[in-house]
Amino acid sequence: MKQQYSVGIDMGTTSTKAVLFRQNGEVVDAAYVAYPLLKETPSMAEQNLEDLFEAVVVSIRMLMDKTAVEPKEILCVSFASAMHSLIAMDYADQPLTRSITWADNRSAKWANQLKAANGMEIYHRTGTPIHPMSPLAKIIWLREEQPTTFSQTKKFIGIKEYIFYQLFGHYIVDYSIASSTGLFNIHHFKWDEAALAAAGIIEDQLSVLASPTDKLVGLPQKYADQMGLLPETPFVLGGNDGCLSNLGVGAVEPGVAAITIGTSGAVRMVTDQPYTDPKGRTFCYVLDEQHWVIGGAVNNGGVVLNWASHNYFPMEQQLISQTGGNAYDYIMEQIAAVPAGANGLFFHPYLNGERAPLWDAEARGSFFGINMLHQPQHFLRAVLEGICFNLYDVFCTLTELAGEPKKIIATGGFSQSLVWRQMLTDIFGRPFTLPESFESSCLGAAVMGLKSMGILQEVSEVANLIGTEHQYIPQAAEARMYAKLFPIYRQLSQTFSGVYHQVAELQENLDELKG
Repeated sequence: MKQQYSVGIDMGTTSTKAVLFRQNGEVVDAAYVAYPLLKETPSMAEQNLEDLFEAVVVSIRMLMDKTAVEPKEILCVSFASAMHSLIAMDYADQPLTRSITWADNRSAKWANQLKAANGMEIYHRTGTPIHPMSPLAKIIWLREEQPTTFSQTKKFIGIKEYIFYQLFGHYIVDYSIASSTGLFNIHHFKWDEAALAAAGIIEDQLSVLASPTDKLVGLPQKYADQMGLLPETPFVLGGNDGCLSNLGVGAVEPGVAAITIGTSGAVRMVTDQPYTDPKGRTFCYVLDEQHWVIGGAVNNGGVVLNWASHNYFPMEQQLISQTGGNAYDYIMEQIAAVPAGANGLFFHPYLNGERAPLWDAEARGSFFGINMLHQPQHFLRAVLEGICFNLYDVFCTLTELAGEPKKIIATGGFSQSLVWRQMLTDIFGRPFTLPESFESSCLGAAVMGLKSMGILQEVSEVANLIGTEHQYIPQAAEARMYAKLFPIYRQLSQTFSGVYHQVAELQENLDELKG
């Protein structure tokens, strides 16, 4: 019998990737298609729906062409996707909006009002913190500020639901994605009555709920031809990218934490029952019917380092790029040349507002402790340390709820840098394990596909598919330094939080002030 392969798809904020896996979890090859995040105002962050659909079709086709695998050898295609997107579909099943992403903050006013009313009650029922990222807050914003669009909406859906509707003509959503909408009861696995009432919608305006292992078959011939697949290839619903990232690194047992840093970042742990935080600082999403993922996601990961490096070393980066060098390596060399603590310079990385640990869309970034001895490389080091401190802050909150983990697994784009890997290990003061493969969300999707097809019986069998792991140990001196600095970092964050809203309002109204 010929080898059978599975395809894992990860639909992200700025790109979609398709990865071909052997049944033992080994990566054969991958294909990526990028698209822009549309920001016409500071608070807006949308995606073009045609871009999203084309990216899925093209990435699968590219993968099939690159690998020369025969269509009949594809066991299934399974999906991960970014959470919290919202698309309004009209009664002719045409989109009234683009995809409004997790990074869109236009519903901040309505999220704050809901939080002050019965927000905590809804949070404990749904596991989704009350924040502008959530479709719940976005629907309220549409109802209040775009009533025509709201009244014309037949269905409120997310990006994965949009893809499955285009391919199969069904509005269907897995429990995992549903659990990140703020509209789904994570205790009873149904749409939540209190959340629906807050949004002003009815259950019929949302998709049909299904298990992450449910699959659809009957791909239209034209799309099968475009993708290079057979029409009978099963498409498995899968889950959200965060939960599947945990699955893809093998962090599915109690007591195992996963840290992910890419453009943004997150700290997560899997539990065998739903947990919510009395202070509303963490999320609780569904992996499958037996597992929940608790944790906190941050807005400000690699995107902030990219901002800093382009602002503090613009000429050097341009010159290195022109000569064919690696600008990223140069930036890391500059950071490595500065001792831990950046000579007492602190940075709070809230350039894009913040989810965990603040859950404040109006949070703003800051440097503190600047003196005449600080050079551009100090600022870069402080930025990287600030990103890591912020994640450690989330981790501390998580351990309050779920206890100290026995193992920490890290993954994401940051793992390409030895400097960043070691810094994170030192700041956490705990050993880290890094899997060799960094396609965690796609592997998690593939595992759901294999379970759907009966190849795997339990998601815990992912442990047999992970491959080689590498361990990093904290450096004693650096870990001691960071242990002294972190309480100051946290105290400063709490002090600044009292003026974030004033600063955000000032920035929003600068043109009026100039007049």
